[in-house]
Order: sequence, then C-alpha cells, then structure tokens
Amino acid sequence: MRSQSGVSLGIADGVGGWIDAGVDPSLFSQALMYHAHRYAKSGWPGEPEIDPTQEYEEREEVEGWELRPAECLELAYGAVLRERDVRTGSSTACIVNLNAFSGELRAANLGDSGFCIIRSSSVIYWQKPQTHFFNCPKQLTKLPVQTRHFKGACIDPPSDADTYETKLRDGDIVILYTDGLSDNVFPAELVSICSLVARQYTYAPPKYKRDPQAGQAQVEYEFVKDEEDAQVQTIAERIVQYARLCMVNKRRVSPFERAAAREGMYFRGGKLDE
Repeated sequence: MRSQSGVSLGIADGVGGWIDAGVDPSLFSQALMYHAHRYAKSGWPGEPEIDPTQEYEEREEVEGWELRPAECLELAYGAVLRERDVRTGSSTACIVNLNAFSGELRAANLGDSGFCIIRSSSVIYWQKPQTHFFNCPKQLTKLPVQTRHFKGACIDPPSDADTYETKLRDGDIVILYTDGLSDNVFPAELVSICSLVARQYTYAPPKYKRDPQAGQAQVEYEFVKDEEDAQVQTIAERIVQYARLCMVNKRRVSPFERAAAREGMYFRGGKLDE
C-alpha cells in the first residue's frame, strides 16, 4: 500500500503442513494480506493525528490516522477469523511501514518470515525468526469448528509478534522475505547481489545513445542509469532467481543445513519451499 506519506509492505507464508489435511495453505495467507491491505488504506505510516484512545470505527472516519504494523496485523487476523471462505489454515506474517517524511521504519513480525536492512554493503538488521522448535514457526491460525483432529496445531496470538523501529538513511535497502529465502540464501549473499546490481546501474551508459547508421535517431539502452525503480525491480528479480537455484542445489551448504546441524539433524543442501 503506497501513499504520498509512505508505504506499507506485507508478506505472509501459509504453513504447508495443512496440505496433509486437505487444506490449501495459500488461502489463509492471501486472505490475511488482503485484509491487511484493506485496513492499511485507512491509515498512513506517520504520526497520529487524533486521539489514539478512540474506537477503530471512529478512527477510520478520520483521514490520516496512523495504523502501526502490530495493529494492522491484529485487525487483519481478526478479519480472517470472520472470513467464511477461509475455514482453516495458518500463516507467518510480516508487516512494515515506511514513513516518507521522517524515514521511520516500523515493523511487526510473527514466525519465520521477516525483513532485513542493508546499508552501505552491510546488513545492519536481520529479523530473528520466532519458532516453537526447529522448523516449526510461530503462526496465526484458524481452526475449523471440529477441532479434535487438530490438537497439535500451533495457535499464536498476533500480540506475540516482534516489533521493531528504526530510522532509515538515504540508500538503505529493505528486503521482506519468507523462509524460502532465509533458509537458502545467506545475508552476505544478499549484500553481494544488491552491490552487483547497483554497480551495473551506476556504470551504465546514458539512457540514449546515437546510432551512426540511423543519423539523428537514438537507441534506448537496456539499463537506465539512476533509475531507482528499475534498479530495485532488478534486485528483487535477481534475489528470487538466486534463491530458486539454491533451493535445488544439494552440493551447496545452505543456512537451513547449518541450522539443522546445530539441532543435531542431518540435512544436505537447499530446502525446497515455493
């Protein structure tokens, strides 16, 4: 969700274990983000302009009130619980607000999704995953009316989400991810990808060049110097491509392999998670 005052970002990852119960794990996570977007439209990532003790219904009538990530997560989860089309499921979630005026970043994260901040070729923040035990993240859950078959399900309240606030600097890169990325790509590799793409755009030629054979005609280059939107999109695409390669590579040590080894478990290579 983007406005002139800032932008709200969110990511959710449906827990795949529900497949064994015949449940599409994507329904819960999609509904969660749909309702998060719906509520985020009524707020902005700035400072509160009204009395924060007012009821949500009253606050929604005032344009410009701040909806913090933790509040947005709680509201979205409540909406999913009331959603008739989503009967059961669970998901991790991460919501981030970026204030365009102050540079303030606010975040709320539950589970093993998360975000990181890269500044000057260094990772200055990496969201620590929340887990019950190895490979079992904290998660928002909705159970069916008949719950006797789901006694082992994890049910975590949105209030358990980790919250974080910091002030960003010009040039900082914020990356939201699920465990499909964090289980397969090391933080240093993300830094390398961002640096390589930035260098590619920094040393790119001007947007147009003259074609001697075409007289005065100009030909557009593939890469455009100093075009931030294109650079950010390229970074995202390169990260996704690299993560997918790492998932299926059994000869390369992955973050998940190292985490499993610390728990006394054997696992080789990347962890498939799409």
